[in-house]
Amino acid sequence: MFAPSRDEVRRFFCDAHKKQQERLPLSGAELPAADVIARHPEYHALLADPEAAQQEWTPERGTMNPFLHLSLHLAIAEQLSIDQPPGIRAAFTRLTGRMDAHAAEHVLLEALGEIVWAAQQRGVAPDNESYLEKIRKYGAEDSR
Repeated sequence: MFAPSRDEVRRFFCDAHKKQQERLPLSGAELPAADVIARHPEYHALLADPEAAQQEWTPERGTMNPFLHLSLHLAIAEQLSIDQPPGIRAAFTRLTGRMDAHAAEHVLLEALGEIVWAAQQRGVAPDNESYLEKIRKYGAEDSR
């Protein structure tokens, strides 16, 4: 299993952003990473400064870790591409009938973050059915 360090993840996103800005060829995971980065201009200055990217983001600061946010987007892209857990692609399609794709990804991102956190707290694997149920619940709330 691939388990990059915190520094490797941050370097990966900074490098993908730099290549994208310099119009250099992207390969492998850099392609979806560059797409996610392009949709998050609020992170561009940070990604352009690898030294600043080394700071810590804690809940007490009141902001989400941008590298966690971007990584969750990549995880969701992978889940959608292989429909894993089964049904996620259909749930996403239903969401995109009511909101734009980026907003729908954020619904999945919120649910995924909660499920992963809960699983880590209990020392178990994430519960796929709970994940899909959260997506359905959030999607219903967003449609009101």
